Amino acid sequence: MKKLLYPIIIGLLAVVLTACGSNDEADKKNDEKESKTTEKETAKATEEQQKQMEEMKKKLDKQKVDEKKTIAIVNDEKISGAEYNTVLSTTQMQMQQFGQDPTSKEGAKQIKEQTLNSLVGQKLLLQAADKKGYTASKAEIEKQLAEIKKQYESEEKFKAALKQAGLNSEMLNAQIAENIPYTKYVEKEIKVEEATDEEIQKYYDQVAEQAKTSGQKVQKLEEMKPQIKEQLEQQKKQEKLVKHVEELQKNAKVDIKI
Repeated sequence: MKKLLYPIIIGLLAVVLTACGSNDEADKKNDEKESKTTEKETAKATEEQQKQMEEMKKKLDKQKVDEKKTIAIVNDEKISGAEYNTVLSTTQMQMQQFGQDPTSKEGAKQIKEQTLNSLVGQKLLLQAADKKGYTASKAEIEKQLAEIKKQYESEEKFKAALKQAGLNSEMLNAQIAENIPYTKYVEKEIKVEEATDEEIQKYYDQVAEQAKTSGQKVQKLEEMKPQIKEQLEQQKKQEKLVKHVEELQKNAKVDIKI
């Protein structure tokens, strides 16, 4: 689970001006009047922003399904509405981060399709991992849970983050228990070749050109090489993983219920 982003809270700062000269009292009153006006405008803008956020949340919640409903069956294994809603929320957030409207007709259609594809693909990979004998031990689950909790300053903030994500401790443990064999399977079974120097150079040249166009400073190739290498190999793995899921789906029985 990725670390959750909390809404930015805008605080109002009180500015105290030191009075001086013969018209100090009049100036002070004017400053107080201007300060109150600014505070009112800021409060109104904050209130309007809050209303917009609440309206957006209502629209996003409408895209959710009944948690107990079966939304798909993959090789006789059911995918629940609760699973769908969890992935849906993440997909909605990602779309918003890219400046797209997840509540538009096209956006809603894209989100539903993307969420279903993600869940079906994940289920197929988990089934493949199970067939290969990949499992998650209790110690591995506890270790990963501890690593997640480290991201938060306190237990209260961790629980608040869970609630915000629509999860509870039991659901999180279940996700971790699935994530571990999934990760093992991908690491062991989806092998990719290392990025070549030519590929790294080509990628660096593209980045350098973009930075030059926007007037940004470019790091040297040697400084960026490890990062570029890792990124290219992750990209290769992702592409191979997509193809692998497509192959698994050819021999799978998938029944979408929504």
